[in-house]
Amino acid sequence: MKQTIFRCIGTISVATVIYAAVIAAAYFISYNITWQPSDLYWFLIELKSYMTIIIPVVWIVMVFVIIYHYWKKTAGYIEEIVEASKSLIDPDDENIKLSSPLRVIEDSMNQIKKTALKNEREAREAEQRKNDLVVNLAHDIRTPLASIIGYLNLLNEASDMPTEQRVKYIGTILEKSYRLERLINEFFEITRFNLSSIVLNCGKIKLSFMLQQIADEFYPMLEPQGKRAVVSAPDDLILWGDADRLSRVFNNILKNAIAYSYENSIITITAFARDKDVIIRFENQGDPIPERKLDTIFERFFRLDTARSSDNGGAGLGLAIAKEIVSAHGGTIAANSDKIHTVFTVTLPNSNA
Repeated sequence: MKQTIFRCIGTISVATVIYAAVIAAAYFISYNITWQPSDLYWFLIELKSYMTIIIPVVWIVMVFVIIYHYWKKTAGYIEEIVEASKSLIDPDDENIKLSSPLRVIEDSMNQIKKTALKNEREAREAEQRKNDLVVNLAHDIRTPLASIIGYLNLLNEASDMPTEQRVKYIGTILEKSYRLERLINEFFEITRFNLSSIVLNCGKIKLSFMLQQIADEFYPMLEPQGKRAVVSAPDDLILWGDADRLSRVFNNILKNAIAYSYENSIITITAFARDKDVIIRFENQGDPIPERKLDTIFERFFRLDTARSSDNGGAGLGLAIAKEIVSAHGGTIAANSDKIHTVFTVTLPNSNA
């Protein structure tokens, strides 16, 4: 709009100069010509007496014509934009086409349309994954629940059951109960993820201590599989961030590393400062993550292991939540995988430490 106004003013200025030059040239020529009495001569004499009215009127008309021209062009552009804006909600991938002067607006509208279509597709896919996950979790819950009820009925009906067998059944019930608890927690995780918003309460974190504490908490999960989590971080490394939120990030990544690493392997957790950033790396040995899935493992409700009743497959929110928290800190999270190692790298700004 500003560009059109400036062009209109420029055109009026140029036209005014040309108009003034024409009038000056006409006066110069008329006074330097020896006129002979004729119809044209008397007409010009008559016209001269009205020049004080004609000159400004012609100039005003010229200005209005120029303004009308640019207004009409601007109105046409507006109508073109309004009509093109209807295409923003079209589900197709066809680009919006506008006139050459509107190329910047055309590029912006096409970018908006692409972003909207991408967000819509991602939302649909996430919703579908969530629905599939809920159905699968509901199916999975029935299995341990049926086992618990079956074993409890056996214990209730057989009062004279041998102690050894009773202990075995109670152990099975406890195992199934833990499995049922994990599945129910996954339902709550889905609800919390949809309803929660990330609010950071930042402070100084002694990173080495936090990572070692997290590794120790996972010892009961690591030990039965012969796995170890080894932390390597300077004792004086201080990170600025929300301790509770970042602890959840590292928990989720380590839990994922444990679930998908080989038995009797070592999970290495390394932290170090680099320029104004702090880098935290989780490296494990396990089956490689397919390259096509490296970009999607941080999406909501994505599970690398799609087996419906797999103990490894959670709600598919751990890494998505980790990404949300890291992004809220102004950092990044990425994954790399080859035939031997899988590495998750968290990069966090540390300029406030």
